[in-house]
Amino acid sequence: MKLQIFDPPMCCSTGICGPGVDPALVAFTADLDWLQRQGIEVERYNLSQQTQAFVSNTTVNDALKKDGNDCLPLILVDGKIVVQGVYPTRDKLAELAGIEAPKSASKRELKFTVEQPVSAGSGCCSAPTSTEEACCDESAEKKSEKKSSCC
Repeated sequence: MKLQIFDPPMCCSTGICGPGVDPALVAFTADLDWLQRQGIEVERYNLSQQTQAFVSNTTVNDALKKDGNDCLPLILVDGKIVVQGVYPTRDKLAELAGIEAPKSASKRELKFTVEQPVSAGSGCCSAPTSTEEACCDESAEKKSEKKSSCC
């Protein structure tokens, strides 16, 4: 059994980076990790970073042609769409995988703290500093030997 997730465009592979972390993505990422620990094969693709996976999968490609990015995320089990447009709960993922979710899963609370990097503008999702504003611009690259990680 293989579970595939086709995420909408995000700046990183999980969407749990940067200053505006969506708690639903944090929970979903933890739930996928839990599924993998249960022996379920999980593949996750991000439209921004793994475009070819979307293009080469006929089922996903057809859904995108029909509904556009509104169909994302797409969750496929053994190549068939089982969830579209929302991130399912751990209970739903367990049901789709044919395993039992722990009783505490539906009542669990996730608590997390988002810490900003010490150096503002040092990550892929952070706002650029004044020297990084045009980090992809050739003239900016000539002005500074230190290139930002945003490009």
